[in-house]
Amino acid sequence: MRDYEILIAEDDESILHSIEIYLGNNDRYKTTGVSNGLDALEETKKKDYDLVIMDLMMPGMTGEDAIREIRRYSVVPILILSAKSEDLDKIMGLTLGADDYLTKPFNPMELLARVDAIIRRNHAYNSGEKDSEILIGDVKLLLDQRRVEVLGQSISLTPIEFQILALLMKHPGRVFSIEEIYEKIWKEPALDPKTVTVHIRRIREKIEVNPKHPRYIQVAWGLGYRFVNEKRSLENGKNQ
Repeated sequence: MRDYEILIAEDDESILHSIEIYLGNNDRYKTTGVSNGLDALEETKKKDYDLVIMDLMMPGMTGEDAIREIRRYSVVPILILSAKSEDLDKIMGLTLGADDYLTKPFNPMELLARVDAIIRRNHAYNSGEKDSEILIGDVKLLLDQRRVEVLGQSISLTPIEFQILALLMKHPGRVFSIEEIYEKIWKEPALDPKTVTVHIRRIREKIEVNPKHPRYIQVAWGLGYRFVNEKRSLENGKNQ
């Protein structure tokens, strides 16, 4: 069993130390701590981390700016840890490209549970199906490479985004409720299903020509989301 490297970006030394102790209780978690966003950037460029825990309000470079920059070159899972607790703050954090969001003050057991879940999902993501692909319309899902192509151009998705898209594309036309998507991807009860909506929005921005009028990921009002098999939809239209 390999060790997992976790980067913690937190300017409050007492909180940083506490997190290192909490995670240190699991012998497989190796932590590195930094106190600002700029140092977090340098660390993620030097080493392939399995998870980044990112505070938002830090001196020098904020967590928000650091996440934006990290997402230019890395899909490393990011867990935001912040005193900003409003729903809008959470949505903004996820929109930046974070995978999960935990507010301060936090329960150490919940932090450990979130970290365990993210590590477990990412491990499954990296050791999943091999030598297979799904092509629907102009969207190609390369399962073996954990990559997506649209019109032949490679599209960068985070592990969570890839898993949501894979779920929908494996079952074209099937409607998944927001709660069902959450439970299948996060492997836990749907405690915060609106998280799914934010990730769907980001996926649309990456694969749709016009995200406001999506061709592929469509809403079934009051029910959930589905990935539309465009060819099948056109055939059905001809038969009507």
